Amino acid sequence: MDLRRNLNKLHGAEMALLPLERLKRGESGTVADVSGNQRWVCRLQEMGVRAGVRLTVLQPGSPTLLQIGSGRLSLRLGDEIQILVRTTNGYPAPPADSPAEGEGSQ
Repeated sequence: MDLRRNLNKLHGAEMALLPLERLKRGESGTVADVSGNQRWVCRLQEMGVRAGVRLTVLQPGSPTLLQIGSGRLSLRLGDEIQILVRTTNGYPAPPADSPAEGEGSQ
C-alpha cells in the first residue's frame, strides 16, 4: 500500500484531501494545511484558519463564505494561498459546530 494512502486513512475511513475551492455549499471539512505566501498564511491563522480547524462552506466562489465555529469569514482565494481540507469518504464532514469527541458530554 502506498504512503499517501496510508496517510489518508484515519480509524479505517478513507480521507479525501481537497482544495477548499472544491467544496460545495453546505460541505464541511477539517483544514489539513494552509500554504503559500507566509504573510497570508499568518493572517489566516490569526483569523482562525489553521490546521485542525473544522469549517463549512456557506457560499462557494469568490469570495467564499465560511462558517468557522460560531463565526463567519469571507475570503477571496487567489494564487498566493492554498487551503487543503480533509473530508471523509468523499462526503461532507460533520458540521463545524458539532462537539469534538469527548467534549460537551458528561
